[in-house]
Amino acid sequence: MTAVTILQIVWALSALGLIVFVLLHSPKGDGIGGIGGQAQLFSSAKSAETSLNRITWALCAVFMGLTLILSAGWLGK
Repeated sequence: MTAVTILQIVWALSALGLIVFVLLHSPKGDGIGGIGGQAQLFSSAKSAETSLNRITWALCAVFMGLTLILSAGWLGK
C-alpha cells in the first residue's frame, strides 16, 4: 500500500465521518416544535454539543487538508 492509497482511505473515512457528525447536530431553529413549547424536549446537553462541534471541525480540517494534498499531487503517484 502506498502513502497515496492510505491518505485516500483516510480522506474517504473523514468525509463519511463529517457527514455523520453534521447530521448528529441538533437543529438551531425550533421548527414546528416551538409552537407547543416542546422545543427543548430533545435538545442535547451543552457539553455534548461542544464535543460534536470540536469533532466536526477536526474532521473538516482533516478532510480539507487531505483534499489539498491529494489534489495538488505533491506525493506523486
